[in-house]
Amino acid sequence: MNSFEADPTEPGAVSEPERLLQPVPEGRRVTVMLAAFEGWNDAGEAASDALRYLNKLWGGKKVGSIDADEYYDFQFTRPTIRRTASGERKIKWPSTRIFKASVPDSNVDVIFVQGTEPSYKWRAYTAELLVHAEALHVDYVILVGALLADVPHSRPIPVSTSTDDNALRERMDFEASQYEGPVGIVGVLGEVALLAGLPTVSLWAAVPHYVAQAPSPKAQLAILHRIEELLQVPLDTTELVEEADAWERGVDELATEDPEIAAYVRQLEEAKDTADLPEASGESIAREFERYLKRRGKDKP
Repeated sequence: MNSFEADPTEPGAVSEPERLLQPVPEGRRVTVMLAAFEGWNDAGEAASDALRYLNKLWGGKKVGSIDADEYYDFQFTRPTIRRTASGERKIKWPSTRIFKASVPDSNVDVIFVQGTEPSYKWRAYTAELLVHAEALHVDYVILVGALLADVPHSRPIPVSTSTDDNALRERMDFEASQYEGPVGIVGVLGEVALLAGLPTVSLWAAVPHYVAQAPSPKAQLAILHRIEELLQVPLDTTELVEEADAWERGVDELATEDPEIAAYVRQLEEAKDTADLPEASGESIAREFERYLKRRGKDKP
């Protein structure tokens, strides 16, 4: 037994929380695909920026791409002109690029899928992504998105975690998504990955709708913390913490300049704080009652 593991037979022992990535034989690596797409699924660009941050942090190397001509309407998702380091003008086309990185001091490899939501042939597009996933020996898929919501910028950014994988949901105590309505490429890829037998989890950060413009470092940071928990690997987010603090101070200043916005933010804060009170949540009451029954059962002779 490792020194950090508690003996579950000892009185008062606290069992280790269930992990998304299951143990593998010595010498084997676990491969996780992390995917985010710019566009409809990416409020404040929080999801795509979070993956770009990780890709840079872990030194990801490009291992593949998807042909842009097959899937994009360039009148809708237009190419852009950029200047290179040498000063030359170069057209940058919308694309989907695939990177691979090894997480330091772990047996985890990460496949980053970074691109713009396609315009055409979503079924063919997701099928092509899964071909890459198979070739790269992907074991798990984590899909990352961000949506606009009625949440205050001054409180922790909520990140919901859900899965339609019954076994994974039971093991991790995740929720099944209750959303019904239009979906983006993240939702389509999630269904296709699940049909392919890949354990798939979706993360969605709630971005305050009144500060929807990019960047959204506080939402980005919340996503990274959730990924850190799921992968059980430490992340250096010092630089991003400073950006998130500066962003929040900036929004505070803007809010104080407009009495209507300031009043609206206070309303959101009060609603959030009330919802977070234990006695205000039926779900929390049910959890407490379940804990009570378990304790009562243990106390019986």
